[in-house]
Amino acid sequence: MKHLVTFRMIDAIARTGSIRSAAEQMNQTPSAVQRRLQNYEDELGFEIFQRTSKGVRLNAAGEMAIQHIRQTLADTERLNSLIADLAGLRRGHVNIGCSQALMPYFLPAQIARYQARYPEVTFNVQVMEHSRAAEALEAFQVDIALVFDEKTVPDYEVHLAVPQRLAAIMASDHPLARHKILRLRQCYEYPVALALRGFSGRMLLERALHGKTFKKPPIVQSDSFEFLMAHVATTDAITFQIQIGAPGASQVAAQDRGIISREIDTRDVTGGMLLLGLKRSRALPVAASRFVEQITLSLSDEYRPSVD
Repeated sequence: MKHLVTFRMIDAIARTGSIRSAAEQMNQTPSAVQRRLQNYEDELGFEIFQRTSKGVRLNAAGEMAIQHIRQTLADTERLNSLIADLAGLRRGHVNIGCSQALMPYFLPAQIARYQARYPEVTFNVQVMEHSRAAEALEAFQVDIALVFDEKTVPDYEVHLAVPQRLAAIMASDHPLARHKILRLRQCYEYPVALALRGFSGRMLLERALHGKTFKKPPIVQSDSFEFLMAHVATTDAITFQIQIGAPGASQVAAQDRGIISREIDTRDVTGGMLLLGLKRSRALPVAASRFVEQITLSLSDEYRPSVD
């Protein structure tokens, strides 16, 4: 299996763009990493990196080689998980790329539930928007993408798509809390705190506000929904989030923080879709595959989507 060490080193070089940085990640000396790379290129018969003053980058041959390398590493990980499963052990690692909306409530609960059954499985969760998640799936950087998108046709396999409405989030004692459904005009009678432009939820909102006379600039903008929710908890401001990232009545943590959510009338905002994406034709390791099954059932029960 010595070639796998070489493959991991080459993958680290490709990701960092630096032999020195790859060596630090792999706890090796730069000369040892350089030697592994040189031996691989000699066996292949082609150089796979273009050397520049700023580091290294894959050339055309390298782009093809790295796909083979990453596929081999992914296949080996799946083989290891199958053998562990055969032995009655459930071990493995799951890499997830997701929208920020999944971070406060849904994913922590799902991971805790999964690890209660399989404590040897570890997780890595990265926040990323739709286009970045598609790239990460293709590059084997994540096993699963859970991202909100309002209009794009994905390049990856959509295993599940669930509809998501936009919700207003406010302090639990806010004057609008007595309503079950809100119109945007009602929300804009108060200060608004918004996610930065580029977030899908913000794009949904801005399209809905186009041409509206009551539209006004936000008093606060941030790339952190945690900050936005903390802000509205202590003011009369309102922020917005898709359903899965909005506090529900049954979520004790949200109640403790003094925030609630109210859905926005679909006459004002049509909403979008939360996509569970996988890399096409990739067979996932057992741990990731079982986690996909769990969250598919949970999302299906909650939102009654159409399943691929």
